[in-house]
Amino acid sequence: MNKIVAYAKLLRLPGLGGLAIPPVIGALSVGVFDIYSLLLLFIIGAFAAIYGFILNDYADVDLDKLVKELHGKPLVSGAVSRVNAIAISVFCIFFAFLFIFILWYGQTFDEYKFAAVLCIFSAGILGSIYNLYGKKIVGSDFLVALSVAFVFLFGALSFGEPTIFTWIIFILTFNNLLHMNAVEGGIKDADHDYIIGVKNIALESGVKVDGKNVFIPLSFKSFGMGIRFFSAFLIFVPFVFYEYDYYLWQIVILAAAALGVILVSAKLLSIKTFDRNTIRRYIALQSFLRYSIVPLLLVRSIGIFPSVLLIAFPILWYILLAPLLGEKLFRPRM
Repeated sequence: MNKIVAYAKLLRLPGLGGLAIPPVIGALSVGVFDIYSLLLLFIIGAFAAIYGFILNDYADVDLDKLVKELHGKPLVSGAVSRVNAIAISVFCIFFAFLFIFILWYGQTFDEYKFAAVLCIFSAGILGSIYNLYGKKIVGSDFLVALSVAFVFLFGALSFGEPTIFTWIIFILTFNNLLHMNAVEGGIKDADHDYIIGVKNIALESGVKVDGKNVFIPLSFKSFGMGIRFFSAFLIFVPFVFYEYDYYLWQIVILAAAALGVILVSAKLLSIKTFDRNTIRRYIALQSFLRYSIVPLLLVRSIGIFPSVLLIAFPILWYILLAPLLGEKLFRPRM
C-alpha cells in the first residue's frame, strides 16, 4: 500500500485534474465539444504533465534533500527508485503519442495537425531542458512556461484554426506558468536554492532569506505584479476590442477573480517572514483563483454548465484524492 501511495504522489495524482486540462481547454476554444476527443486530450495532457514532473523530481533529488519538508517525496525518500522514475517518463512519451495517433485516427493530416505535432514536440524539448538544466540557467522559467502553453495550443490545433480566445488563453497560460515558476517558486525555494548554486530570476534580483526573515526587492515585486496586471488586461481584450458577447455577471466575476489573484500575489510578494507552509497556501489559492478565469472567459462559447464543470472538476478531483495520499489540502509538497 505504501508503494502505491508513493507512486501516486510521484505521478502528482491529486493535481492531475487541473494539470491535464490545458489541451482540453485548447480544443474547447475552437468549438470542439465531443466527449471522446476531449477525454483523449485529457489523457494526453496527463501523460505530458506526469513526464514533466517526474523528470523535474529526478533532476532535483539532491536539492530536495536539503529541505526537511520535502524528505517525504518518493524519489528523495527512496520509496521510488530513480531508474523506475526514468522508465515511467519514457512510457509517458510513448503513450502520449499513442493517444495522439488514436485521437487523429481516420482524419486528414492537415497543416493544423502538423503545427500541433510541432507544438507537442517543442513542449517536450523545452520542458526537458528546463527540468534537467533549468537550475543553471537564469530565466529558464520562460522555457517551462512556453512548454505548457504549447501543450494547450496542441489541443486547439488538433482540430482547426485558433480563435482570439485561443491566443488570449495561450498568453494567459504562459504568464501563469512564468509567475508560478519564476515568482512563486523563486520565493518558496529562496532559503536553499543558493546553497547549491541555483541560478534563477529571484536570486539574481536579490531575493534573500536570512533566518526567518525574507527580503524581496522592488524590482522582483514589479516583475511579479507586472505579469499579473498584464494577464488581468488580457482577460477583457475579447470583450473590449473585439466586441464578443458577454454576460454582465460574467464580467463582474472575471473582475473579482482577477482582483483576487492580484491581491494574493501582492500578499505573497509582501511577506517579511519566511514560512514555507504559508507560501504554499498563497500559491495554492492563486492557482485555484486563476484557473477559474479561463472557463469564465469561455462561458458564452461553451455554455454555463460546461464552464462550471471545468471550474469544479479539478477542485473536486484534488479534494477527493489529496487526503487519500496523506496530503494536507491546499498545502501540496512542492
